[in-house]
Amino acid sequence: MLIGYILLGALGVWLLWRFWPVKGLNFIDPNTLCDDTELPKQVIKLDIRDASFYQECHMNGSINISLGRLPFVWRKELSPEEPVLILSDSKYTIKKAARMLRRRGFQQLYALRGDVCRVKAIVTPCLD
Repeated sequence: MLIGYILLGALGVWLLWRFWPVKGLNFIDPNTLCDDTELPKQVIKLDIRDASFYQECHMNGSINISLGRLPFVWRKELSPEEPVLILSDSKYTIKKAARMLRRRGFQQLYALRGDVCRVKAIVTPCLD
């Protein structure tokens, strides 16, 4: 009985952590992405999907650092002073990447809502 309560409590904490908002992470709606007030001009587009998905479809000018490699190679491409737009098909992976970057000092974090390939068709003229 006690083990059941412990497991239920652990599940509750895990669910709460998974869905809790990340401080400083702003989600950008693809329809308003072309608006200059939504994003800083020199934002770095970071695609955290696996390389195979990145090769299949990616936004021009984006860099690919998959989520598993992000803690180890972020220094090669990113700087905490620069704003970062996180691209992924999953809100969970976006939040996980944002938490990693926040721990490393990043303050200006943005994320794109929606599937990257679908959004690319809409916003390509704005981000080029």
